[in-house]
Amino acid sequence: MIRRDYLIIGSGIGGASACQGIRRYDKRGSVTLVGAEVFPPYKRWILSKSFLREKSPQLKKLQEPVERWFQTHKIETRFGTVVTQFNIERRLAVLTNGETIEFNKACLAMGSRPVRPPVAGVALGNVIYLRTIRDALALREMASLEKTLMVVGGGLLACEAAASLRMMKMKVGLMHRDSYLLNRYLDAETGAWLTEYFAKHGVTMLMGESLNGFEGKTVLRNIQTKSGNRVPAGLAVIACGAEPNLDLVRNTPLSGPHGSPVTEYLETEEKGIYAIGDLAFYPDRIMGGMRRQTHWDNARDQGFIAGANMTGKKRIRYEQVPHFWTEMFDLRMDFVGDFSVLPTRVDCRGSYAKKKFIARYYQADKLRAILLCQQPPREVESAKTQLRHALGK
Repeated sequence: MIRRDYLIIGSGIGGASACQGIRRYDKRGSVTLVGAEVFPPYKRWILSKSFLREKSPQLKKLQEPVERWFQTHKIETRFGTVVTQFNIERRLAVLTNGETIEFNKACLAMGSRPVRPPVAGVALGNVIYLRTIRDALALREMASLEKTLMVVGGGLLACEAAASLRMMKMKVGLMHRDSYLLNRYLDAETGAWLTEYFAKHGVTMLMGESLNGFEGKTVLRNIQTKSGNRVPAGLAVIACGAEPNLDLVRNTPLSGPHGSPVTEYLETEEKGIYAIGDLAFYPDRIMGGMRRQTHWDNARDQGFIAGANMTGKKRIRYEQVPHFWTEMFDLRMDFVGDFSVLPTRVDCRGSYAKKKFIARYYQADKLRAILLCQQPPREVESAKTQLRHALGK
């Protein structure tokens, strides 16, 4: 039996940040970090951007923190290892090799996995997802051998991947069931402009088309739509969303329909067990309600706070204005606030033509979100301040 003060399950940026939070306030407590990937924690958000486009990608440049940090701070790491059982009452975790870790406190940081569309042909060769370093390396190699590439989806990852592949001079199509890109976040006018921007950059746009299946004997040859079209494609990148990795704690109080419910301190109802990042369904003290975010910065910040709280030497609330960003072609767009509900009014200042604008999204008379395109960091911070003032926080 292995005994540890702290067990971190998940070696993404959230898990790594939890270790950093622990070590900030507890230099001696025993810590084990367990992760399914063989790679140390890395900047996953780069995979769909510069990493995909680099001629000779350097894996070490992705690491955060660098691997030696864990050795220097006496963090035991178990990469390429899966936790197969998690006993809440006995505070035990069983690993794939049969070892058992008895822990005092734990942090769930398993992240999320790509949603697999329920259609025929998803197991064909050349139908891939973009989630890990291995996925990105495989996509780079396969894309160079195929003439026609199709990205399925219209969210952030789909747009980033399609833009990067097109910047690599590939022949790229993008299929999305809605009439414009990023429809979960953008108003119709801005979404139409962005969709046209992709078309102007040579991406073949198949908007309003829903996926019906993939065709081919062993390797993808065509993509079938629900409208009856058959689109030739030698490679498909599926980016239809992500779902939290909660199988380990399924049918326990640590798992809910929207993620793992936590307090403002990121602690679950099981005292001493925390959940962060893509898993955490947390109370949003600024925007109101409960929220689950699936973005890198959020996982990093929550990890550090949860790690600090686990030591018992700090008591920090997670209280931030929601913020995420994306890069596509030569655009950078920052999303500040609550984009979960489409606005009743949009106040846009700037110019689509010049690719530089700020759009404020209102629900009735209340400011709820601010979209910034090609704006400096000071404007992003100003947007956060404006939202706090608008909500009286």
